[in-house]
Amino acid sequence: MTQRSVVHATFVVERTYTATPARTFAAWADPKLKALWFPAAEEAGYEFDFREGGREYSKGRDSEGGALYTFAVDYREIVPNERIVYAYYMDMDEVRISVSVATIEFHKHGAGTRMVVTEMGAFLDGHDNVGQREHGTNWLIDRLGESLNEVPATA
Repeated sequence: MTQRSVVHATFVVERTYTATPARTFAAWADPKLKALWFPAAEEAGYEFDFREGGREYSKGRDSEGGALYTFAVDYREIVPNERIVYAYYMDMDEVRISVSVATIEFHKHGAGTRMVVTEMGAFLDGHDNVGQREHGTNWLIDRLGESLNEVPATA
């Protein structure tokens, strides 16, 4: 019999960008802009329906070509240029490793944006943990910042 466990944890990641809240929000909302920083957007079978009640779905192998990860999002609330709230699960191969709720907030900060990502996760059966997830979120959010610097301000 498999020993089951759940570890609940919350983490917060903040970044300040020179891009406006509208540009920063667009990097999440526009599939072409999201593809610049979110690697799953490049995978075959990627789905992106950015609206309340919409879904984002991807499957892809890790960087070493090993495990197959599934990322499935349900968008629960979207306030343009201010907030995104979504629930998601992550699977590794055929094993559910976590279920989370994430909130992305966009705050005007001078001429730019202070973005706050808060994730509340249930990490399942020792397959994932808050440290790994926070590390991955920091990596993605850094890529987002790089993409904002590469995209013309009119985007």
